[in-house]
Amino acid sequence: MVLVWGDNLGGMADIFSVIADATRRDILLILLDKYKADEEISVSDIVTQLDTSQPTVSKHLKVLREAELVTVREDGQHRFYTLNPEPLEIVEDFTIPFLSADFDTEVSFEYVTDGGTFTEQEVLSDSVASAASSIGRVAAEAEHQVKELVARFRYRS
Repeated sequence: MVLVWGDNLGGMADIFSVIADATRRDILLILLDKYKADEEISVSDIVTQLDTSQPTVSKHLKVLREAELVTVREDGQHRFYTLNPEPLEIVEDFTIPFLSADFDTEVSFEYVTDGGTFTEQEVLSDSVASAASSIGRVAAEAEHQVKELVARFRYRS
């Protein structure tokens, strides 16, 4: 399966274009702090923290809502927002291979022999480490494909 990152999934905005905007990233950071505290935040509190206009914040929150990066709870005339980090897994899935490209997977340990000398010994042989690496890649690709299928199914419903 070849994933084209610029494609929309059933109308879902390309997550990369959504997070490309600096103001939206600032809003996401504010929401992340609240998410960690298991709290929600009002539009007016976001406006105050960003020191920007309410229409600007509302415009960006609409884009974040459409990308399903936030959820909203209405209470009278007030709207309270909460972060939904799940759509960012697409970004994570895309970036991990780049971040781990130079990762050395050799696992070894040092120990002191009875004679007092340091000896380094590999925990996994090269063939076992290679097999484990291959299994990890296959599992990550399978997980990604399942997430992609679930996302496509969800947006068609």
